[in-house]
Amino acid sequence: MEAMEDDSLDLKDDHNHNYCASSRARTHLSSQLSDVTTVPQLVCPSVMGEAGARRRKLWSGSSGGSKLMDSDSGSESGEVAETDCRAPPSAVEGKFTLDSTSKFLLNAMAVEDYRKNHWPDLEKAIDRLLIQNPTDHISVSYAQIYSYVYKCVCQQHSELLYNDLTSKITDHLQQVSAHLQDSPPENFIENFNTALTQFTASLQCIVPVFMYLNKFYIESKLNRDLREDLMKLFADHVADKHINTVMPLLIKAHSMPFQVQPSTMASVVKGLYSLRPEWAQLAPALFSGFIPQIHPPAVESLLSDYAAYDQKLQMELSMNGFPRGDQSRKRASDDS
Repeated sequence: MEAMEDDSLDLKDDHNHNYCASSRARTHLSSQLSDVTTVPQLVCPSVMGEAGARRRKLWSGSSGGSKLMDSDSGSESGEVAETDCRAPPSAVEGKFTLDSTSKFLLNAMAVEDYRKNHWPDLEKAIDRLLIQNPTDHISVSYAQIYSYVYKCVCQQHSELLYNDLTSKITDHLQQVSAHLQDSPPENFIENFNTALTQFTASLQCIVPVFMYLNKFYIESKLNRDLREDLMKLFADHVADKHINTVMPLLIKAHSMPFQVQPSTMASVVKGLYSLRPEWAQLAPALFSGFIPQIHPPAVESLLSDYAAYDQKLQMELSMNGFPRGDQSRKRASDDS
């Protein structure tokens, strides 16, 4: 029993599983380490020297006794050894530079492919959709446009595609504005309605085929909507520039019935209100004839004024050749 006790190693375990060896354990382990003469060449020679120094440092104890290295320290030293065996800093920097250059060249090639193979076909299709009339039928492969847009979005060209699309439509709207500038006053309302109707009809084709761009870039990153952005372009480049011209003409046409077709008047007024609701304050009487709730709510104290206004309107209509019709079949009042 005493021999077994002498041969045993006195190791004590604290609450953190750090094993503390007695003097006999240190002597026994030191003799075992000294007997090792062959070490497998798994690491660099320089690292072996550093690892040996590190091992001696770990085994050399302070006045309180030596401590054995636990499993976590061993794994950490293994990671350090692997790091030390890597290429020198100059080679690592060269590798990073090569990777960055490769990525730049690949990105440039992808952009060049977009410019040559995708955007030209999209641009031609957009041109045809912008200049079409609502009643015309233009042969456009919507599936092909949809496929081009899908590929551009998947290849991370969403921002480039969005900028090209808005730039293309902006150029078109500037041409529309210049055409309206040369329109005579008697045809201005009709021409403005044609431009607004044609652009609105083209958006009904453009927005659906650019659905992927709208969903994965404009809505998710810009927090906007493609149709709203394109209508804002029309407001900025066409309506804003001609509002001071079209508004007096609309007010004049509204005071003279059938000078302009009622459908044209309704289309222009509703279109202006959808672009800028605040424009209704420029001519409340005009906008209230086509859009409800433009005027403030009616109040009881003004009922007599409302009745007088209706009588005045009926008188004006009868004087302008709009009779009230046959009143003989109207039921007589109780007072008569």
